[in-house]
Amino acid sequence: MNHPPIVPTGDWQEAVNTLRVHEKALTRQLDAVAAARRRLPMTPVEQDYVFEGPSGPANLTDLFQGRRQLIVYTFMWHGVDAVCSGCSLFTDNVGHPAHLNARDVTLALTSHGPLDDLLALRRRMGWALPWYSSLNNSFNADMGTGDGFALNVFLRADHRIFRTYTTTARGVERLGSNWSFLDLTPYGRQETWEDSPQGWPQTQPYQWWRLHDEYDTTKDPS
Repeated sequence: MNHPPIVPTGDWQEAVNTLRVHEKALTRQLDAVAAARRRLPMTPVEQDYVFEGPSGPANLTDLFQGRRQLIVYTFMWHGVDAVCSGCSLFTDNVGHPAHLNARDVTLALTSHGPLDDLLALRRRMGWALPWYSSLNNSFNADMGTGDGFALNVFLRADHRIFRTYTTTARGVERLGSNWSFLDLTPYGRQETWEDSPQGWPQTQPYQWWRLHDEYDTTKDPS
C-alpha cells in the first residue's frame, strides 16, 4: 500500500499551513451558505399527516415534541432483509439529541415500513432517535423522497407548519455533528457571530453549551 511522502517536520508544517488557507476559505464559504439558507423562504405544509409511533398515532406536529424546529430524515426502507447501509451509517453518526433540543430542534426518523420492523432495528442498533412509520400516509411522496432517502427541515410558526429546507444524495454526507444539523435549520446555531436576519434568536457562543445531562429539560419549549 502506498503512503504520503515523508518530509522533514519543517516542510510538513509548511504544507499544513498552505492547506490551512484553503480550509479556512471553505469554512467561511460554508458559513456564507448557511447564512443564505437562513434567508430562504418557506412553504406551508397543508397535509395533516398521521404517522404510527411507539405511543400510537402521531401527526406531524407531534413529531416536533413541543419544539419549534424539526429535522426529519427519511430512512430508506426496503424490508428487514435489505436494510440500507447508507442510512444506517448516517444514523450511527448522529450525536446526542440533547444539544439539538437545547436549540429548539427535534431530529426524527421516518420510514415507509412497518413500525414493528423499524423499532426492532432501532433496538438492535442501539439508536436513540424517535422513529415513525409513514406506511399509511403520503409523506414520502409529498416530500420528494419516493422510495429513497432525504432530509427535510420544518418550522412551527403561527400555529402552522412550514417546510424550510430539503436535501438528499451527497447533501447528507457531511451531516452528523450537531453543528452541521443546526446549520440546516431556519434559526441556525443561534449565536451572535452568525449572519442572520434581524429578529432571529441569538445568544453568546459557548455559553449555552452543557454536558448532555445538564440541560434544563423542565423548560417548556413551546
